[in-house]
Amino acid sequence: YEVKDALVNSNPDAAALQAKVFLKTIKDLSKASLSKEVRNALMKPAESISATKDIKIQREAFATLSTNMYDFVKAQKPGGTIYYAYCPMKKSYWLSNEKAIKNPYYGNMMLTCGNVSDTIQ
Repeated sequence: YEVKDALVNSNPDAAALQAKVFLKTIKDLSKASLSKEVRNALMKPAESISATKDIKIQREAFATLSTNMYDFVKAQKPGGTIYYAYCPMKKSYWLSNEKAIKNPYYGNMMLTCGNVSDTIQ
C-alpha cells in the first residue's frame, strides 16, 4: 500500500524507498513460504520501482506488481478486506485497503478515475 500511496502522491523518491522496504520484506520471508516463481513475480517489478526515480517507469512496473500481488493475495485469503481497483484510462489495476478510489497511475491529474473491480476477504 505504501508504494501505491507514494505513486498517488506523485512522489518517486518515496515510491523507490517503499519498494525497497517491500523487497526486504519479501527477501526476509522464508523460501518455504513463497515459491521461487511467486518470489520472482513480486521482486522483479519492485526492483524496477526501487531502481529509478522516473515516475513513469515506476508506474509501469507498479501495474505488473499489482497484478502479481492480486494473484498472490487472492490465493492467500487475507484476514482483512482488500480492494482491487481498475483504471480504465491506464487499463491497469491496483490493490487498496480502502474502497475510495485514489489512482496511483495519474496522481492528482485523475485522482478518482477508476472503480473497484473485486473485493478480497
